[in-house]
Parts: sequence; structure tokens; C-alpha cells
Amino acid sequence: MSQLLKIEFTLPESEIDSCSVFLGEKAAHGWEEIPLDDDSIYYTIHLKDHPLAMNIVDEINKRWPYSGCKFGEIEEENWGLAWKDFFVPLMCGEVFEILPPWMTDQKHEHMTHIIIEPKMAFGTGSHPTTSLCLELIGELKNKGRIKKSMNFMDLGTGSGILAIAMAKIGMKGSGVDIDPQAVVCARENIKANNVEDNITLAVGSADAISTDAKYDIFVANILSGPLMELSTDIVPHLKENGILILSGLLEEQSEKVAEAYMNLGLPEPEQFVEGEWAALLWS
Repeated sequence: MSQLLKIEFTLPESEIDSCSVFLGEKAAHGWEEIPLDDDSIYYTIHLKDHPLAMNIVDEINKRWPYSGCKFGEIEEENWGLAWKDFFVPLMCGEVFEILPPWMTDQKHEHMTHIIIEPKMAFGTGSHPTTSLCLELIGELKNKGRIKKSMNFMDLGTGSGILAIAMAKIGMKGSGVDIDPQAVVCARENIKANNVEDNITLAVGSADAISTDAKYDIFVANILSGPLMELSTDIVPHLKENGILILSGLLEEQSEKVAEAYMNLGLPEPEQFVEGEWAALLWS
């Protein structure tokens, strides 16, 4: 029977950004984060590749010797069943509801449904930054600010959940991600939601976007560092009076991220907060 190696460790909340960058490079298939009462984050990673897993354990212990990193083998089948035990339908604002395939009979008819297969991948909608983005897209749609004739770009698409949401309300656009496996995952979810005709995908970052392409709505749910670094690449792709949604950042990081875009001529954004996480909206 196939075995997975389970890695567990805990870090202070102040290390969340650097840890996300580290895990994004080492465990791009995804990981679990659980906030603890003492303002620390409990991380769990599952890997099939045991030599790679042990290298990650060694690097965690070297970078964060106080993390209490531990590891052990579990049966792979148990991991698959755990998703079904813990994943539940999730409402994000007044418009979108996220459902796993086996719970579609529990959907609320008045909501726009996004079907996501939960597995070791990216973005099931449960993280506050993703739900903030979905709520903002839903609110803009209800206010008539988003129309079916508009186009979109989803930078760092992950599971494709934000692109699917925009396609579900009639828009057409593109999603890009630096991780090829994320694009594979996004393509599966796009097919499951029957929006293949509305979304194109590519592997890459802002360099994968055509230089002359401009969008009515540009969404980037990544980390604060890349958001600032990519500001000069993102702003030129906004149409006049276009909508920009940025997330993936802690509330304490939002001011610096906003400044990077205001320095390029954008006005001051609206800020939306859920817990310690924030999203910025230019609309």
C-alpha cells in the first residue's frame, strides 16, 4: 500500500510570508495552515516523494530550528478520505457558493455554484484571501459594476477558482500560474464547472500576458512581495476605469502594497479585512 510522508511544524505568525514563499517552492502541490490561539501557525504537508520530503524536513529544521518539525508515514488512502470528512459547502458573500462534487445536492439554489475537487492542490475557497476576492467579485456583480461583456485576468490562478467565478457570471478571460501543476488542476476544475469556452490558461507570471492585452478586471491573489514587484507589470494591463483586486496579503502589509500601485498613478484603494488578511480594491 502506498505511503505518504506527513510533515508537521509550527511557526510564529510573523513568519507566514517567508514560510509561504519557502513552501511555494518546495511543496507547490499545497499544504495546510491552521491558526493557533498563541498567534502561531500549524503547518501540515503530505508528500509521496520521501527523499524530497526529508530534504524539506532538513531545510525546515535549518531555517526554523524552533519549529518542532516532525514527520511520519501515513497511508495515502486515509488522506483522500480526510478531505471528504472536513470539506463542507462554503458561501462567500451573497453570490458564490463553493461545493465539492459529492455535495452538489446540498447547494442553495439562489447562489452561483463553483464545484472544486478538494485535494492536494490550490484554493478551495476556504482561505480568507480567496473568500475576500469572491465576495468582492460578487458585490461588484450585484452593483452592476461587472458586466458579461467584460474580460478578466486572474494572475496566480491556482485552482482556477476566481477565474471560474468570473466565468460563471458571464465574463471571458484568462488565468496564469507559475506552477504547471496548478494549471493542470485549474483545467480540471474549469471543465467540471462547464466554463471551458470562457477561460484560457497559461503557465507563467505577468510575462505570460500579451504585452498589448488590457482587462476590465484584473485579480491577483498571491503574496505581498510579488504583488509589489509585479506592480509595474500589472497596472499597464488595466483598461481605463478598470477594476483591480489584490489579495494574499496580511492587513499589516496592505499599506505598502497600496503605495506601490498609488506610485504608478492609481488612487487610494478600498481595503477589506477578514481576520488578519486583507484585500485591496480599485474600482
